[in-house]
Amino acid sequence: MELNVCPAPVLFGESSLDKWEVIGSGGFGQIFKARHVQWVWDVAIKVLHYDNGSSSALLREAELMRRGESPYVVRVSGVFRGRLPSAGPSVHLGLVMDYMEQGSMADLQGILCGPPPWPLAFRLPYQVALGMNFLHTLSPPLLHLDLKPSNVLLDTGLNVKLTDFGLARIYQSVSRKSKVDISEEGGTTSYMPPEAFRMDYTPTCASDMYSYGILLWSILSGKKPYTNALSSLVRLRIPEGDRPPLDDIDPGKAEGLGPLVEMMGRCWDNVPKQRPSFMDCISVTEKAYDIHKSGINSAVHYMQALLEKRKEEGKISDGLTKLHITQPCWFFIRSITKHICTDMAAVSPVTLKQAPEKQPEATVRPTAPGSYQVNCLPLSLLLLIRQRSNPEPAPVYINKSNVSWFQNGNSNYMHISTSEVSAERRRHPTAPPRFNPQSHKRQTAKH
Repeated sequence: MELNVCPAPVLFGESSLDKWEVIGSGGFGQIFKARHVQWVWDVAIKVLHYDNGSSSALLREAELMRRGESPYVVRVSGVFRGRLPSAGPSVHLGLVMDYMEQGSMADLQGILCGPPPWPLAFRLPYQVALGMNFLHTLSPPLLHLDLKPSNVLLDTGLNVKLTDFGLARIYQSVSRKSKVDISEEGGTTSYMPPEAFRMDYTPTCASDMYSYGILLWSILSGKKPYTNALSSLVRLRIPEGDRPPLDDIDPGKAEGLGPLVEMMGRCWDNVPKQRPSFMDCISVTEKAYDIHKSGINSAVHYMQALLEKRKEEGKISDGLTKLHITQPCWFFIRSITKHICTDMAAVSPVTLKQAPEKQPEATVRPTAPGSYQVNCLPLSLLLLIRQRSNPEPAPVYINKSNVSWFQNGNSNYMHISTSEVSAERRRHPTAPPRFNPQSHKRQTAKH
């Protein structure tokens, strides 16, 4: 497939966007969400921290993403040029892209303690393979070179959208004979192929294939590779053949998992020529996904409900930092529980058929005179309240000092006692007799 010459990108000014909000940041720069005034929908804007003064890096990334546009690549609408909110008078350039409401695969992994529901766990690598195969079949091939969970975005239906082409290269134009900084070519160390740590490294399609193998392991295991290893040690051991442990994936847990594990081992082979192509990976992943395809709607519905639950918790947590509570704590709890009454018990994705029609109502009921018990509070909120009771910048103030909370079994409860504690100081039984300064003075004078 030939790469067509792309027209000049559409420019968006300050008047085109409002309601700016930072949704991500890193060494590259920041990602904003903003509302397009005329379109009346949200877009994402990527702004680089550093450039060579002409913003050629950002414009080049825009061109590559538009050349690789497909159903599995985030669509680029144009380039923003203007001042950023609260960033001074300087003018910035930003890449305007479709806003992915469900975040990235890394966000998905952050709320799970293992792999996603199996139908989704099989569809994710299948769609990544489709997107990467499209890039590699362009003429000349387009290499991504930074394939990892945070660069695999998810649309509303949790379908894959590849992004971040800041390190991407057109294959035929890549030729290096001198040493360069590895980080310049690079990507994240854990997902870089062993040949990338050599001085004579020239990226190829096999480079993306290695990253795909590590990504596949991360999806199926629900873990991050080399979490406890130093980056310098990973750079040393990967060329020696070290890989994430296969013991973390049990092929017997799901039908079709065995062929994916076998393919994964070939993807991260130390010899680039021994690695398969993305066309080969599509064949294997498609067969595995077809086995579980009938359950994809339930799996997606389950994950959407879980993601929405975490978003609501995030909104409540963000709001707490702006509150100053001046009434007894139970009034505060009673006023917010109606917004956060979600049951945090995990629902098995295998047995899930549909989401509950109505969430249980949170209640604040008296358990004893002057005492209240609040049900259905997420544990994360309880910990936040406890944390915010300590003095720190912009804290939440709780007037009642005699407040206690605890978790009871698998359900989250908050026990708040509002009974007054007597201000009278009581003498401990082992304390010495009351000290009288005048008597002590007279006793001292006699001696």
